[in-house]
Amino acid sequence: MPIPDLPRRTLLRLAAAAAAVAIPWPLRALAADPDLARLTDWVAMLRAEGLASGGAATGRGAVRVGELAAGTPYEPGALEAYLRAGGDPTGAEPLALSLTRFDCVTLVESCLAIARLAPRAGAATWEGFGQELERMRYRCGMRQGYGSRLHYFSEWIRDGAARGLVRDLGAELGGEHDPRPLRFMTEHRGSYPALAHEPAFAEIAAMERKLDGQPRLVVPRTRLPEVAAGIATGDILAFATEIPGLDVTHAAFAYRDTRDVLRVLHAPLSGGVVEVTRATLPEYVAALRRCTGVLVARPLPA
Repeated sequence: MPIPDLPRRTLLRLAAAAAAVAIPWPLRALAADPDLARLTDWVAMLRAEGLASGGAATGRGAVRVGELAAGTPYEPGALEAYLRAGGDPTGAEPLALSLTRFDCVTLVESCLAIARLAPRAGAATWEGFGQELERMRYRCGMRQGYGSRLHYFSEWIRDGAARGLVRDLGAELGGEHDPRPLRFMTEHRGSYPALAHEPAFAEIAAMERKLDGQPRLVVPRTRLPEVAAGIATGDILAFATEIPGLDVTHAAFAYRDTRDVLRVLHAPLSGGVVEVTRATLPEYVAALRRCTGVLVARPLPA
């Protein structure tokens, strides 16, 4: 579809008004100035601190970005904004990008995208940031309709592991298989605007059935204190739940402070801002309602 020839100031005003920066591909380089400034500054910081070199762990770079994002507001539902505006879930999903507001998953994705973008030669671009994020968010890295997004975070981990983006640590940390079928989306159809459309509902139902029997290794909450030494700064944490039909309710990064105490860096579910918890990881899990343990994955530099 042709892009109208609008003045740059008009484009920036439109972008800033959006709930998230959800921009068609040709306009991604014209992201709102605060977002682009953060991208430029954060990449420069990683490079200056030696976190963009080949020997630097991707997770450490991602957590440094998370530190820089501390205080950024939590905003849920940004990826569904186009649906609330009447968008078609069967068409190509707009790529929602923002560095000035996050939910728990978009924080993880955005920090990883910048950590992987920083080692590249040349100036960081909004388009490059979008490319990195797109290959994490969508099944096999291919952005199509609503159903191509990795809605269940356990599949996000599995799909990323299959493509060399992360390594699932469940087995080596003593994770136990969670065999429950995932049906939360189709059984709570009214909570997902896209599922009012029959083709989108059928696609999500088929996706859920395909996940049956796929390995989902959860480190039990009672085992966390004994395996915590195997969890590094920057490892991805997904908090498993006993809620029927659902795999996890929250995603975050593992964070070791200056005393090597294991904490959580996240965009809190309850709202607020990006933060590092005062509680340790085992304490956080113990306090999280209906949490049964964690799925853990290590980012790779792919």
